[in-house]
Amino acid sequence: MKKNILNFIATIVLALILSLFLPWWSVMVAAFITSLFFSLKRSAVFFMPFLAITLLWIAHAFWLSNANDFILANKIAVLLPLNGNPYLLLLLTGFIGGLAAGVTAVFGKQSLVLIKGFNQ
Repeated sequence: MKKNILNFIATIVLALILSLFLPWWSVMVAAFITSLFFSLKRSAVFFMPFLAITLLWIAHAFWLSNANDFILANKIAVLLPLNGNPYLLLLLTGFIGGLAAGVTAVFGKQSLVLIKGFNQ
């Protein structure tokens, strides 16, 4: 349980730091690195980075959209089949970022298993 919380926090902190220098895929680098250092078990490998980045992206998108009264979010939500609901757009944004981070974390875990297998 302690590793899960550490992975969650480390993923958010590393993603925030990397996002200052890298584009949107920096969350994938953060999830990959944290999956190498915090060896989680079973579904936690996917779900901890997924939840961390989902929460981060929803909070960040809300913060940016709230500053301009959701004008751009409303326009994009009209273009997508979301019935003009900007909050569904925020959830979709978080889900996409979380999915990218979760899949990358699983790849990082499998890479670690492969590296350990070569060393034996």
